[in-house]
Parts: sequence; structure tokens; C-alpha cells
Amino acid sequence: MSKYEPHFQNEIASHIGKLLRDAFGKGPQSIYVSIHHPFIVIYLRNFVTPTEKILLEQGQISAVKHTRDLVMKSLIPKIKAYLLLLTGTELLEFYYDWELHNHSGVFVGRQLEDPKWIVESLERYEGKEEIHRELERISERVQKRPDQIFSYMINKRTLLVVRNGILIDVSAELIRLGDEKNVREALHNLEKEELQNNSRFQKILHATIEDVFVDWNFQLDRSVIVFILRPVTF
Repeated sequence: MSKYEPHFQNEIASHIGKLLRDAFGKGPQSIYVSIHHPFIVIYLRNFVTPTEKILLEQGQISAVKHTRDLVMKSLIPKIKAYLLLLTGTELLEFYYDWELHNHSGVFVGRQLEDPKWIVESLERYEGKEEIHRELERISERVQKRPDQIFSYMINKRTLLVVRNGILIDVSAELIRLGDEKNVREALHNLEKEELQNNSRFQKILHATIEDVFVDWNFQLDRSVIVFILRPVTF
């Protein structure tokens, strides 16, 4: 049995909400916690402060992102420490991203190094091969074809994708020279545009894409993508 009992999801949502309220002055309207060992996905909805709303209306997206990045640097260790205390298991990786126009966001954590997470990626869901091919095409347009792609339908509304081996040599060297911020911003802008404007995903998954998030761990040459879905009913 997973160390996450079902009631942990409510506890995690409540604690994350408090951390965000304390840090930003206002928390998300709703928080959804999904668990698929060794991953935990935390989806935030209607998360924007009054000040951020004004800045976004004025087109100051970079200012909002910069402030949130600074706050997240102090929040991530607190989130990791809380989950370690709750579950007894450390998060080895942590990713986050925002959809500021939708006032939403996502946190993704991965627990201990466990070969089962690769085996479990063999689980089937409709359209999996096509999703992987489409992501390979997008990755190749922006950087290069990933060395590996794993994906998990965590629940009917949450698709998690992990890509390994995505950086071209130029990007890796720029990061080594200390230009990680600009590489991250450039990749984020290019990949987000490709992911958001691709109608193929909706056709393959028979679902509306409500949100799509992407983040990177450059040291591991790994990226995580989260699709938030609304299944189409006939």
C-alpha cells in the first residue's frame, strides 16, 4: 500500500493552501491533489492576488512570474519538509508552472528513485502512442527528440508526461555558463506555445485541454508536462 492514505490528499491540500495564503496573502480557491506513486500532482485553481490581477491586466506577466519564482524558492523546501513529515518519504524532484491567464498552477513532486515508476509507465490509456509521437515532434521542433518519454494517466483529468534527454548541446552549455534563466524562459515560451496551440492532443484524448503546464530539471536533463483534461461527453 502506498504511504499516501486517501485522507492524506485533504491534509496536503489544506497545508499547501495555508502555505500559499501565508506567502501571497491569498490562496487558491481550490486545490486538487492526485497521487500515482511515486508522483504527486497538486493542481491549483483561481489563484491570483489582487495586485497580480492588476499587473496581469497591464501586461506585466514577467513581473508576476519573477515574484512568484522568488516566493517559490522559499516555499519548496517547506513543501518538501511537510511531505517528508507526513509520509516519511523525501521528494527527490519538484516542478511547478503557472497558467496565469487561467489563474491556475501545478506542483509536481517525485518520490524516491524506484525502478517501478518506469515499469508502471507501461500502463495503457487510449491514444498513448499518438501522444508520445506528437510530443516527440514538438520536442524536436524546439530542441531535440527526447531520449525517453514516459506518461501516466493519473486520473481521468490528469495526464503526466516525463521526458528524459531533451537538451541540445548549446542549451546545456549555456546552462553550464550560468544562463539557466534565459534558457528556461526561452524553452517555456516556445514549448508552451506549441503545447497550447496543438489541437491534436484534444482529438487524441477525446478531451478538452483545460490547462497545460511544463517545467524542467536541467541537472537531470528531464522535463515534466501536465495536461489537465475535461473529458468530452457524447
